[in-house]
Amino acid sequence: MTTETGTWRLLSRTAGSRVASACTWPPRDRLALTAGLAAPFLAAFALVPIRTDLSHTNAALLLVVAVVAVAALGSRTAGALAALSAAAWFDFFLTQPYETFDISASADIETALLLLVVGVIVSQLAARARRLEVITVTDAAHLSRIHRTADLARSAGSADTVVDHVRRELTDLLGLRACRFEYGNLLGQPPRLHKDGSLTAGRRPWDVDAAGWPEGEIELRAYGNGHYLGRFMLTPGPGPVPPLRSRLVAVTPADQTGAALDAAGPVSQG
Repeated sequence: MTTETGTWRLLSRTAGSRVASACTWPPRDRLALTAGLAAPFLAAFALVPIRTDLSHTNAALLLVVAVVAVAALGSRTAGALAALSAAAWFDFFLTQPYETFDISASADIETALLLLVVGVIVSQLAARARRLEVITVTDAAHLSRIHRTADLARSAGSADTVVDHVRRELTDLLGLRACRFEYGNLLGQPPRLHKDGSLTAGRRPWDVDAAGWPEGEIELRAYGNGHYLGRFMLTPGPGPVPPLRSRLVAVTPADQTGAALDAAGPVSQG
């Protein structure tokens, strides 16, 4: 077995293990993995009629375009798989001897390896750009929520209006089944959502990202001018636990509620 053949087998086993572990991924990611295998194959196959007139460098660049398209739509794993697929089909269809995974010219070997390396790097950058775009959109939506609540807290004639608004915001933001507000004294020791997005249950840290929401209602306290004024009681919904970013954002409307209650005075809290 040649060194080149051994390298392809090692890369193929690595990619195969990633694909096997992806069986529980969302449909979009599974589709991206399929595209990672198919798109470079189709691109390389389409170049077969003109492979004698097309330089190997230009052919490799065209295959990189396919890799970038897959990475932009899918995950890093899909992009890496597309890069591996592009290098393999470049070898198979576009280098001599054709229709084999052997390369006779050292320049073609270098081009195939560069295609693999460049494809992996570009795919990672494309996937990262897509992730940053999602984060930017998400953060913009979170910021809009905070601004809406702040504007309402300044203009609302009743603190109860702010409470009702924040209940709806928290329900949507955290994917809750229900959310209610309790004024005044603390009763019992339900699990608690803290300002840093962490949870405690029975005064012990609760790894919400690993274990999911604890059972029962979860309290999110509202303070005004340093004084406890009430708490939102959160009933988790059936969906996944919201990410830390969402849990951190949830604390701000609760604080704005506390400020509105403090400004309204004890009459509105009763």
